[in-house]
Amino acid sequence: MSFQWLGPVLQQRSEQGYLRQRQCQQYEKDNIICINDAHYLNFASNDYLGMRHHEGVLQNWVEGLAQFGAGSGGSPLVTGHTQAHLALESYIAEGLNREAALLFNSGFAANQAICMALAGNKTANVSMFTDKLMHASFLEAAMISDANVRRFAHNDMQHLATLLNKESAEDKLIVTEGVFSMDGDSAPIDEIISLAHNNNAWLMLDDAHGMGVLGERGLGTTESLSLSQQQVPVVMGTFGKAIGTAGAFIAGSQDLIDYLINFAKHYIYSTAMPPAQAIATLYSLTYLASDNSRQRQLHDNIAYFRHRFVTQFSPNKGRDVLLLKPSTSAIQPIIVGSPQRAMALSDGLKERGIWVPAIRYPSVPKGEDRLRITLSATHSKQDVDVLIDALTLAYEALL
Repeated sequence: MSFQWLGPVLQQRSEQGYLRQRQCQQYEKDNIICINDAHYLNFASNDYLGMRHHEGVLQNWVEGLAQFGAGSGGSPLVTGHTQAHLALESYIAEGLNREAALLFNSGFAANQAICMALAGNKTANVSMFTDKLMHASFLEAAMISDANVRRFAHNDMQHLATLLNKESAEDKLIVTEGVFSMDGDSAPIDEIISLAHNNNAWLMLDDAHGMGVLGERGLGTTESLSLSQQQVPVVMGTFGKAIGTAGAFIAGSQDLIDYLINFAKHYIYSTAMPPAQAIATLYSLTYLASDNSRQRQLHDNIAYFRHRFVTQFSPNKGRDVLLLKPSTSAIQPIIVGSPQRAMALSDGLKERGIWVPAIRYPSVPKGEDRLRITLSATHSKQDVDVLIDALTLAYEALL
C-alpha cells in the first residue's frame, strides 16, 4: 500500500518532542480563552492591540456583509475587485507614501506571490538575500523559485555585505522583517538600506508584526522610520495580527503592482478577500491612526513584563536557565533549550490557567525551543503578575 511511511514519520516526530497538534478554541473574550471547556488567560495571541473584538471593527464588518454579502464572488480579475478593496489599497498606498498597493488573502500568499513572480521572469537573473530568520512563507518560495538564494546570518550585516560582494546578478533583492516573529527583535534597517544602495539592490520589508504597533498612524516600520519607496521598494504587511482582521498587502511602485496583477498567480487565481473584511480592516486602520492609546498601553505592558521577569528570574536567584530574549516588541521569547522542557513549562502554565504554547523546531532552530509570550494592550498589570507567578511555579516544579 502507498504512503506507509506516514505513520512512522509522525511517530519519530513525536519521540523527538516535535509533534504538533491543534487545539480547538470554543471562544475568547477579554483575554480569556476557552479550550476543551477549560478557561485560560491568553498570552499567545497576535492580536496585540485587542482590535479583533473592537465594536467599530465588528460593526463595519456587519455593514459590509449587508452591502456586499459574505464573500467577494470571484477572483480580483473577474468580479472580485470592489470599491471596498480599492479604498483599502488606496489608504495603504497613501499612508506609506507608495504609488500603489495590492491586497492578498494572507501574508503567506503575499510572500509566496512576490517571490515567485519576481523570480519567474525567464529573462531576468534574480538573486535573493534573505535573513535566516525570515518567515518560512518567503524562504520556502525562494528555495523552489528560479532565483539564486543566499541566506545571511540573522541581522549580520558583515555576512550580508560579503554575500552581496560575491554576487554578480543584475537583479538583487534583500529581504528582512521589521519585527521578527519568533525573536521579537528588529532588523538594522538603516544599515541594510545602505548596503542595498551600494549594491544596486532592492530591499523588501516583511512588516507583518510591525503593522498596527509601530508608526504614528500604526502603519508599521516603514512609517515609523519614514522610509521612502526608493529606500524600501517592496513592503509587505498583514492585517491578521495587530489590525485584528485578516489578509495582507504588498505596496510599492505602480510598475511593481501592475506586474503582480499580471504575473502573481497567488493573486490572479484566488478568490478575492471578502469586501466586508476590507471594510472592517480600513476602519481598524483609521481608528488606530486617530487614537494611539492602545499602542501606548501595549508598550507599557511590555516594559512592565520585562521588569517583572528580570526581577523574578535574576541569576542571583538561581533561575537563569530561563533566558528572556532582548525584545522591545509584543513578542517576548523565553528560551528553555529543549522541546521537552518547553512542553513541560507550557503544560505547567496550563495547569495554572495560563495559555502559552511551546514553540519548537522547525518553527525555531534546534536548541532554541521556547515559550513565546505575546502581550496585548488589553492585558492588565494584574494579568502580567499572574503570568509571572504561574511561570515561577511551573519552573520550580521542573527543578
